Amino acid sequence: MSTPLQTKYTLSPITNNIPRCHRPWLLRLRVTCLSQSSHKMKLVVEQRLVNPPVISTDPNLQSTWTHRLWVAAGCTTVFASFTKSIIGAFGSHLWLEPALAGLAGYIIADLGSGVYHWATDNYGDESTPLVGTHIKDSQDHHKWPWTITRRQFANNLHFLARGVTLIVLPIDLAFDDPVVHGFVSTFAFCVLFCQLFHAWAHGTKSKLPPLVVWLQDIGLLVSRTRHVSHHLAPYNNNYCVVSGAWNNVLDESKVFEAMEMVLYLQLGVRPRSWTEETDISKC
Repeated sequence: MSTPLQTKYTLSPITNNIPRCHRPWLLRLRVTCLSQSSHKMKLVVEQRLVNPPVISTDPNLQSTWTHRLWVAAGCTTVFASFTKSIIGAFGSHLWLEPALAGLAGYIIADLGSGVYHWATDNYGDESTPLVGTHIKDSQDHHKWPWTITRRQFANNLHFLARGVTLIVLPIDLAFDDPVVHGFVSTFAFCVLFCQLFHAWAHGTKSKLPPLVVWLQDIGLLVSRTRHVSHHLAPYNNNYCVVSGAWNNVLDESKVFEAMEMVLYLQLGVRPRSWTEETDISKC
């Protein structure tokens, strides 16, 4: 009479002499022996590629003084725009219009983050003018998503802070309308900090500030549970990273798929989200 037996052996002795800091690069194996009778044995080999290590001193994750200066400049221009909105609202006794403009800025910033995220995920490369570095970072982010939580603050925000500075500064100098600045300040704030919201979406709940977790739970910031599906191949959904409010609309209506098809038919360019097995006729 045979006795069912299940035994698991982890091949840890092989790695005992390897420094612990290098072990995450290893392809770890787990052998499972399943025996249902004395003459039948099944071997199951489980392979798991553990996340490669992120070294805290990696210069690619560190903030430089240039990064910090751009973030400071971006924050300054956004604050100046917000201040003009408040002062203008007091002076003109208009409150509803600037507030509604700010709400519109918040909503459109989420949509804009999705369109930009979709574009950099699917098109261009490191040599693309203006955004090549960001495209490279985007591709690296899909290989190692957790690195965004290890980037220092200014390192994570400086690229968008530069764009915000160059666009918002002329608006600050040219306009005093509180409605204009209600929209601009909120939109620019969300764009400037969307990479921080994105990093929080990759964070561990227990390590995030309670206020951030609450804002994620009520839907004002992109949630951790929804964003995780973006990092499942072929990475073609949940692109918006401010509040994520647009994600359902865009994904269910297949807006990005339609845009990809138009670009493919007009320019012959395939997005990275299409695999070799993609049936174009069904797109």
